[in-house]
Amino acid sequence: MGGGVVTLFLCGDVMLGRGVDQILPHPGDPSLREDYVGDARFYVEAAESANGPIPAPVAPSWPWGDALRVLEEASPDARIVNLETAITRSDAFAPGKVVHYRMHPANVPALAVARPDVCVLANNHVLDFGRPGLEETLDSLDRAGLRAVGAGHNADEAYAPATVMVGDRGRVLVFALGMECSGVPPSWAATADRPGVAFAPGPSAAAAAATVDRVRQVKRPGDIAVVSVHWGSNWGYRISREQIRFARALVDSGVDVVYGHSSHHPRPVEVYRDRLILYGCGDFIDDYEGISGYEEYRDDLRLAHLVAVDAGTGRLAGVRMVPLRVRRMRLGPATEDDRGWLRATLDGVSDGVHITLDPDGTLGLDHPAA
Repeated sequence: MGGGVVTLFLCGDVMLGRGVDQILPHPGDPSLREDYVGDARFYVEAAESANGPIPAPVAPSWPWGDALRVLEEASPDARIVNLETAITRSDAFAPGKVVHYRMHPANVPALAVARPDVCVLANNHVLDFGRPGLEETLDSLDRAGLRAVGAGHNADEAYAPATVMVGDRGRVLVFALGMECSGVPPSWAATADRPGVAFAPGPSAAAAAATVDRVRQVKRPGDIAVVSVHWGSNWGYRISREQIRFARALVDSGVDVVYGHSSHHPRPVEVYRDRLILYGCGDFIDDYEGISGYEEYRDDLRLAHLVAVDAGTGRLAGVRMVPLRVRRMRLGPATEDDRGWLRATLDGVSDGVHITLDPDGTLGLDHPAA
């Protein structure tokens, strides 16, 4: 097995549905069943009211904006995203949910343009349009040549890892889990004969043991194991003791990167036993621009995580976090003040590490083992 460093691109929730879907070349039915909003075009109007007109229809690359330049320059070995939307024409809104996300299958180029190697589906929106909507999502990704993890036509598919080959340096194995604490209903769990997601009721010792068992079954020397976890609330920086214990239990048993998401803004970063734990990557692409509330969390700011891992040992070799800012439903560069705010905020909530602001405008990570 070869040595060297493997670089991973990790980002938070990629939500190309609802309002984003409406500005793309093939907008789907805009109907919604939200308490106060019945038309997805409302979210386009809110973004335009905040930052100016959007030239719809936009090119598939539009929502990613400057992130595509970041990806081109970094040339990561594996690109992993949490795809938080169903890809479906279905109008079978899942009952009991306030918010439903869907993008039209013809708009899949707006995902493919970023060339993700793995699309995580273990989250609380992939079954927003029922199991037929999930199956259409899986089929749409398959037709586009995009690899899914964390959901499937049955439990074997849902819990199986996605494998990314990185030349002679080995493999990146991506496992995914969606938890009830992030809003994933238990009824969405995949079974032997029913489509669904890889599900856990919460960050318990039993859930950690089950995840570790799946990792151990397939991980070989030289492999890098990434566990994606959709967990926790939408807002706030508090990480529960159960989440910390869960993440550390994974690392103790051979997981190299814990990739958490669900919150609408970045959450604390930890380095434990020379392994990276991201408790919440924040949103990356969505349609929340111009919606008031929770302004103190600056959810207009996004982070592209570039994680370097030693291919031989799995140890963290470095982290670069590229700050971006959404305007007109497109990611652009963050300002100097924005970058400083992100650095100070993450530094203040992350124990045992120091977040740096490098001369090139990216955030870095100092920790005792670095």
